[in-house]
Amino acid sequence: AADAVANGDLSARVPEHAPGEFGRLATSFNRMAGELERNDEQRRNLTADIAHELRTPLHIIQGNLEGILDGVYEPTTEHIEATLDETRALARLVEDLRVLAQAEMGQLPLVRQPFNASDLLADLMTSFGGQAEAAGIDLRTDVSGAANELRIVGDAGRLDQVMGNLLINALRHTPAGGIITLSAKPVAEGVQLSVRDSGEGIAAADLPYIFDRFWRGDRARSHKGGVGGGLGLAIARQLVQAHGGHIDVTSEVGAGTEFRVVLPGHV
Repeated sequence: AADAVANGDLSARVPEHAPGEFGRLATSFNRMAGELERNDEQRRNLTADIAHELRTPLHIIQGNLEGILDGVYEPTTEHIEATLDETRALARLVEDLRVLAQAEMGQLPLVRQPFNASDLLADLMTSFGGQAEAAGIDLRTDVSGAANELRIVGDAGRLDQVMGNLLINALRHTPAGGIITLSAKPVAEGVQLSVRDSGEGIAAADLPYIFDRFWRGDRARSHKGGVGGGLGLAIARQLVQAHGGHIDVTSEVGAGTEFRVVLPGHV
């Protein structure tokens, strides 16, 4: 079995019925082989997913440029802007992959400074208020607790990216007339930030996978019209974990979704 694994057969296992130390060794070996097999499958799936995400914008860019060269399309501002939009989508995907890879390896540089959670929400209101208003969505904030209870030590830019990804996700899945609430409050572990919407919700079967890269469930909001080619929520989780925090989600189809981020408070 060891030779088989060394030669690339990660499905190889050894019998575990031996008594004592040999049995425990067999169990450990099989556990290791299983982990290697899962990691290899994830690697292959990721490669296929990246190829899929790159293929669509590249085909559009190629088609537009060939159409212009062949005289099918006029080189109008509209066609040039459409092509430019696809190059920007590619650039976002590449940057998101870089950030995700660095975060997963624990190598993402963070500029940690104390700041107030209420300021972060105010910045989000400024950045996304116009978009919400244009979509007919009521974007509001709910801040509780004293100022000193809402202090966070972290990279404000990266945490703004986290909350921005969650907010964009909510905006894309909340219809006109809906409500999105950005909240901050002190909790036992530090400070909780949340994005709650009254949108379409996420199916219970999809919730365990919602933070996976390129997850494509029936209602996988991380991919459908989402951010960074299906990487937005995966990046959010990694950035939160890099700050020593955690993120979770609750949802009900037809009633809405709430993402909660808990970060250590400033001592």
